[in-house]
Order: sequence, then structure tokens, then C-alpha cells
Amino acid sequence: MLSYLDFEKPISDLEGKILELKKLATEDESIDTSEEISRLESRVNDAMQDIYSKLNAWQKTQVARHPQRPHFIDYASTLFTDFTPLAGDRKFAEDAAIQAGLGRFNGQPVAIIGQEKGNDTKSRLKHNFGSPRPEGYRKAIRVLELADRFSLPVVTLIDTAGAYPGVGAEERGQAEAIARSTEMCLNIKVPIVSVVIGEGGSGGAIAIATGNRVYMLEHAIYSVISPEGAASILWRDSTRAKEAATNMKITSDDLKALGVIDGIIKEPIGGAHRDPAGVIAATGKTIDSALKELTAQSGSQLRAERRQKFLDIGRSL
Repeated sequence: MLSYLDFEKPISDLEGKILELKKLATEDESIDTSEEISRLESRVNDAMQDIYSKLNAWQKTQVARHPQRPHFIDYASTLFTDFTPLAGDRKFAEDAAIQAGLGRFNGQPVAIIGQEKGNDTKSRLKHNFGSPRPEGYRKAIRVLELADRFSLPVVTLIDTAGAYPGVGAEERGQAEAIARSTEMCLNIKVPIVSVVIGEGGSGGAIAIATGNRVYMLEHAIYSVISPEGAASILWRDSTRAKEAATNMKITSDDLKALGVIDGIIKEPIGGAHRDPAGVIAATGKTIDSALKELTAQSGSQLRAERRQKFLDIGRSL
């Protein structure tokens, strides 16, 4: 059953009528509803085209958080073969919010790191809603070191509201773990291709998104803080999140114009959850193209280019 966002009510109403007609046709075969269904489907397509052609930043935030949007495990199971997850940071514990391991991408050995939110209550609790603890970032560091040692390209998929802010996480050095993960991304001499597939929240995202090439799905968001968090700090009113989202420039179009990301991966009309297979395939093509371009460079070139890329952000403003 598809979940609808609040601004999708015209679509939900039309698709509800289509379901009713289909049910009626199955109950009474003498009734021909095909013409009416075709007409309504055309209206649904027109409504989606109209609504999704003018989404504002807050609406895109809602799409990026859609519960049925494909997550890391969906991309990993489709794009990578022989994926072998690696667990634990060898210091404290395993953190399921960050998934990391080795696999093959189009036959090429790669290291894979990503955030997983989960898709039901049980899996969301297991993966801590995609908010990593320090041991998650230390696991990422371990895999990045492994990739550098064996000259494996790195693919990272970002989807987190932010790093976990709990007391235990702070006691175990959350900020230090994020900083060292970011530093490791900047230091290794292998290609890193990063894709924001949902939310890219704060340091929790940049810790594994400091890549040679950084892409975003069309309706993903990428920000220094969540809109709710920004509204709480600026106006002490989290209900002004919509206003914060607009002013923060968190959409893919905004960030491409600012030079923060390198490209935008188009989503189907209605969002990635409407056609997961299609958007995953498009993401795979983008990753493949980037890796082919980057593997021609030496390790020193890759590291120097990556560092300069992030130093240059904001200089043209």
C-alpha cells in the first residue's frame, strides 16, 4: 500500500478511485471500467507532473524522507554482487546504522559504505533510524583503510538525518569519530564516489560523503542541519521548519548551483519510491561513469583533486 504525502492529496484521491473501479470490475465482470480507469490514470499522470514540477524545499524534504523510498540495502542488493558486510569497529561494538563491506560493481572489486534507516519498526530500531554512533564511523574508517591498502575504489551511499546525538555517543567521542572519518576520506589514494540517496544530514553525512564525485538524487536533501533543528536554533520554533528549509538551500538544484555537488540523478515523476528499480539503475550508471573517469588518475592526483574540491566550495560566492 503506497503512502501519500500531505501535498499529494489530489493524486491519492484519483488513485483511490482507480482502485475502487478495479475492485468493482473484479467483482462483476459484466461491468467495463477500462475506459474510466484509463481516463483517471491520465489525470493522475497530469497531477503528478504538475505537483512534482514545482516542489518547494520543504516538500522535497518530505519526499527525501518518504518511508517507502529505496534504502541502502535496496541499492546494495541490486548494484553489487558478492557483497560481504564487515561488522564492528574493533574498538567497542557493531553499529548497524552504517553498513560497510566489500563487493563487486560491474565485476570490479569495490569497498561499499552507506547508511541504512530500516523500513519497518523492527529494522528501524535495529539500524537506529539511520543515525550512526561513533563505532559506525570507526567501522567506516576501517573499511576506508582497507580500500586504500588494496587499491579498491570506494562507493558511499548517504541517507541519514544526522549522527546520533545521545549521551553515550558523545561520551565515546562522536565528534572525533566524524572528524577522523572525514579526514580518512580526504587522505586515501583511491577514487571515492558518493551519492546522497535520501537525507544528507550534517556531519553525519559528510563523514562518508567527502568524495571525488558527489551526486544527489533529484529529490534528496543535503544540509548542515535538519530544517527542524535550524528552526529551533534560529527562532526557537521547530514549526518554522518549512521556512528554514527554503532559506537553507538544501535541494539538489540549489547545491548544484553552489558547486557543492557534481551532478543530479533524475527521479521518476512521483519520487524514487514510485520506481525503485529505475532510480537504482540510474544511480548505477552514474557511479559507473564516475569510476571509469576517476580510475584513470593516479592516487596522488585523486587525493589532491578531492582536497581541492572541498577547499573551493564557497569561493565563488
